[in-house]
Amino acid sequence: MDAQKQDLLQQIGKDFESDEGFSSGKMSAPLFGWPWQDLGTGHATFLEHLLLCAILGVPVIGTTLIGHGSVIMFYGYVLIFDFLRCMGHSNVEVVPHHYFDTLPILKYLMYTPTYHFIHHKDMKTNFCLFMPLFDVLGNTMNEISWDLHREIRSNEGKKAKAPDFVFLAHGVDIMSSMHVPFVFRSLSSLPFTTKLVLFPCWPFALLVVLIMWAKSKPFLLTFCHLRGRLLQSWIVPRFGFMYFLPFAKDGINNQIEEAILMADRIGVKVLSLAALNKNEGLNGGGKLFVTNHPDLKVRVVHGNTLTAAVILNEIRQDVREVFLTGATSKLGRAIALYLARRGVRVLMLTQSTERFKSIQKEASPEMQNLLVQVTKFQAAKHCKTWILGKWTTPKEQRWAPPGTHFHQFVVPPVFEVRRDCTYSKLAAMKLPSDVEGLGSCEYTMERGVVHACHAGGIVHLLEGWTHHEVGAINVDQLDFVWEAALRHGFKPV
Repeated sequence: MDAQKQDLLQQIGKDFESDEGFSSGKMSAPLFGWPWQDLGTGHATFLEHLLLCAILGVPVIGTTLIGHGSVIMFYGYVLIFDFLRCMGHSNVEVVPHHYFDTLPILKYLMYTPTYHFIHHKDMKTNFCLFMPLFDVLGNTMNEISWDLHREIRSNEGKKAKAPDFVFLAHGVDIMSSMHVPFVFRSLSSLPFTTKLVLFPCWPFALLVVLIMWAKSKPFLLTFCHLRGRLLQSWIVPRFGFMYFLPFAKDGINNQIEEAILMADRIGVKVLSLAALNKNEGLNGGGKLFVTNHPDLKVRVVHGNTLTAAVILNEIRQDVREVFLTGATSKLGRAIALYLARRGVRVLMLTQSTERFKSIQKEASPEMQNLLVQVTKFQAAKHCKTWILGKWTTPKEQRWAPPGTHFHQFVVPPVFEVRRDCTYSKLAAMKLPSDVEGLGSCEYTMERGVVHACHAGGIVHLLEGWTHHEVGAINVDQLDFVWEAALRHGFKPV
């Protein structure tokens, strides 16, 4: 029965591959040298799906008709079929070549990702993917199949291209930890929202998170290409709540430092720190790593200059007063000083008079009176422009008058509870239109949209800037960085 199925697969393969337009359009992307992406039997055209179903039905229906079918055979055959197709499309050569040296007969009984790769490079060979023996019998086996397999396994990792840019992110919470391509590819291709299907997986995800906390190191999550440059996102295996545990501080910094040193070692040009990885209390906005390693070749950036510029360009020119929370943070300070230069009165919510005075002194004498310290949300009950740099509860949002617009740079975003008000999303920018290879969404963003600090790091790379962007934001650079982003094709959302 399997022999008949292999003959059928071979003939259908020849028919499909003989159509030059079909085969070239379907298999134009290179397989090897790219990071692994999960894949299964579903990777096919609609017509192929129909034919695959028919082919799968041959052994299943055939054995049933002759009285030898079983439940185990039904499920086992389909799962094995899916596994073999998944392995063939995995973009990673997972089969060690010494298997074939030890047992040469295996060459004819099992196929490999390399064998499949050759099939799409030379359309007239390697048709019988699951059983190379039939290619031998039909004289359609490519003669370089096993030599290339040995070469790829021997050179594994030696010729991998180093990324030009790395965005170093971290997990947000347990639920969003499942919004990644290697868990739910379909869900990760859409902006993250909490879905019912995720709740049964929550206990398992929690277990994985705890194991990662104990054992894991920074790892590659996604990648794309822009103008010949490889851009990657790496993940520090830590989650939002961990950044607020005093005893976890050193461990988190060690993870970030390890990622920076790895990036420096392999030749990354720019590494951008995401969200809490650049927390002022954690590492001074990345300054700690630059100070400890003055000879770094990789440029470390926090990207907050562009984040501040995005928020400021959201604010209407006719606004004369704003209410700012998180007012003494890196972003809060830069936003307050810039708005004061524009003649806008800024109500800065902070309990620290010392930190407020320090920021106020940075403004020119004639602008200092525009920076006003407030200690309660009630002070903003008549202000219709709120800029949220700290989590704001629904109760606190109640102090905003009807018609208020909430801008924000807090992760995760605040709950949009006021129906009589409007909310901006997190500061973000749309990537240039010539970006390639985007297969997933960045947290709650649409496909092709990234957080502003991520975009800021990419702009740093494209501009070829050689300075580290760490510590306090240079207010004088806000307009300059904004214009550079627009010049490279980034667009406000």
